[in-house]
Amino acid sequence: MKVLENKIDFVALISVTNANPNGDPLNGNRPRTTYTGNGEISDVCIKRKIRNRLQDMGESIFVQSDERRDDGYGSLSERAGQTITSYSSKEDYAAQACAKWFDVRAFGQVFAYKRSKEKDKDGVSVGVRGPVSIRQAVSVSPVDINSMQITKSVNSEPTEDGKKSSDTMGSKHMVEFGLYQIKGAINVQLAEKTGFTQEDADIIKECLRTLFINDSSSARPDGSMEVLRLYWWQHNNKIGQYSSAKVHDSVQVSLKEGVASPKSAEDYEITLLPLDGLAPDIIDGI
Repeated sequence: MKVLENKIDFVALISVTNANPNGDPLNGNRPRTTYTGNGEISDVCIKRKIRNRLQDMGESIFVQSDERRDDGYGSLSERAGQTITSYSSKEDYAAQACAKWFDVRAFGQVFAYKRSKEKDKDGVSVGVRGPVSIRQAVSVSPVDINSMQITKSVNSEPTEDGKKSSDTMGSKHMVEFGLYQIKGAINVQLAEKTGFTQEDADIIKECLRTLFINDSSSARPDGSMEVLRLYWWQHNNKIGQYSSAKVHDSVQVSLKEGVASPKSAEDYEITLLPLDGLAPDIIDGI
């Protein structure tokens, strides 16, 4: 497989309807918002969804969520220590990690683990910078957040009087509607260091197109989150014909005239500004 040779930029437009795309644990798990009221999805959340899709596609992943563990290891240190058992240098360790785990050669990883108790050998401290960078997704317009009180029909713990305890009450929050943009890029210089290939880039593209498959939950019911469109630019050189900022800004999204409160993607006008010598693949979501 050939290592990536040309820089890539991408923009994905996603819609959120009556769902919580990314709860904020410091704010009662309400959907994340900026100070201007626009909805926000963290880059960590987006990468988690991409990792989950990669696992669905049969790729080997280092940072696995607990409910998706497929190799029996209970922590990252166990997975690293019992997979890479022999290495000659930090560079050799990084090379083995990149070859073994897709997310390491894509997003990078810090391996900083203590000395093993079972084995008399030093711990590891290795940093890998990955070529795939993703910004936090932000909605085009401010979002309205609805909250509702919810109850459980049973107590989590027994009570002396047999009545309902306080833990049967809770809250559920959701974005009424939001059109978000995910922006990212793939750097060739870093791809050369991690061994990230053109085939890997095509897999990332497919993950973005199908981002919300197997991602449903009570906070994100099936159909409440959708990838509408993916713009994928592949430059003709390593550093790019234009900066990522100019490429990302070529996708112009604005409210249609007369629309004050958007309720669907149809309320937006989406325009692609031409860039001389650089045209994107435009892919509809699944």
